[in-house]
Amino acid sequence: MNKNDKKKQSPNKGLVDPKAIKEFAVYKETTLMEFLMFKMPDAPRKTIKSLLSHHQVAVGGVPVSQFNYPLVPEDVVTVSKHRIAKHERKDLPIIYEDEDIIAINKPSGLLSVATEREKGKTAYRLISDYVASFNPKARIYVVHRLDEDTSGVLVFAKKFEVREALQNHWQEVVETRAYYAIVEGKMEKDEAVLQDYLMQNDLHLVFVTKNKAAGKLSTTAYKVIAYKEPYSLLDVHISSGRKNQIRVQLGSRGHYVAGDDKYGEPSNPLGRLGLHAYQLTFTNPLSGKRYDFVTPMPESFKPLFFKTHAQVRAEQEEKVLRRKPSASGKHPAQKPEGQPPKPGRKPHYPRRGGKR
Repeated sequence: MNKNDKKKQSPNKGLVDPKAIKEFAVYKETTLMEFLMFKMPDAPRKTIKSLLSHHQVAVGGVPVSQFNYPLVPEDVVTVSKHRIAKHERKDLPIIYEDEDIIAINKPSGLLSVATEREKGKTAYRLISDYVASFNPKARIYVVHRLDEDTSGVLVFAKKFEVREALQNHWQEVVETRAYYAIVEGKMEKDEAVLQDYLMQNDLHLVFVTKNKAAGKLSTTAYKVIAYKEPYSLLDVHISSGRKNQIRVQLGSRGHYVAGDDKYGEPSNPLGRLGLHAYQLTFTNPLSGKRYDFVTPMPESFKPLFFKTHAQVRAEQEEKVLRRKPSASGKHPAQKPEGQPPKPGRKPHYPRRGGKR
């Protein structure tokens, strides 16, 4: 049993009982009240208003009480038997915000959007609560996603038309998608471009296939930044955005991403997945504005390959202790402290004030 199996089986706090909720997908623009009345024709208007006022309705996992809240295609409306608690944002890692988009440095372990069981602890929820704190009528829209265990740049749109423009032209408008990846083993080449056809099975796992008709072409380029047995640190750029493509393409060559028990059984020196989306560069097709977001390498990645400041300091101090012997032939580090001068010799004192 791997870590992901344990996640599914353990009754973790915050997970939703599917039997206690109803979910409805939105396929056209409308308002929340109109949508609920259409989906719940037997429920009186008063009952629906009560559900809204008691925070038993959520959009994308975010509790909503506005009856005229705007809905757009791809929204998911949840109606719960119980109150959906509001969460206050804590240490929200916003790296940029303007009138069109908001970008964050998503931590590892945080879902991008709600899943079948997890509705509350998501990046979408945190950002939604944040924008609503300034304007209760404001909302955000999902542009793209990062895996739960992948950290890095994640962008949301603040306008529906911006989301539509970005999603519909994502492949054309994205200039750079770059990741830091820690993988097992030493790479056969210092840099290479990997091309494979990927497809997904019934268990939603992605794998490499030779069937070009069934798979989708995926291109991943990497360059080795550092190697320290038994791991390699890679700078990875992708030109196609397939699900789990970095993990699958590298793993298929025996170089599993550290901590990735979904596609292999590699060691887990970080206590998290060794994948960080450090750069995303794209242009808003509506405004023509170019965005270039870059985040630093996670601190937990560095000790596997680079010396820490404490290690550098310790080595410098050791070098001082091991410096060349003095003119007397004795090593300064070996000179006993507090030892009196030898008999017959006058102690040496530094001169002050010139000759005496």
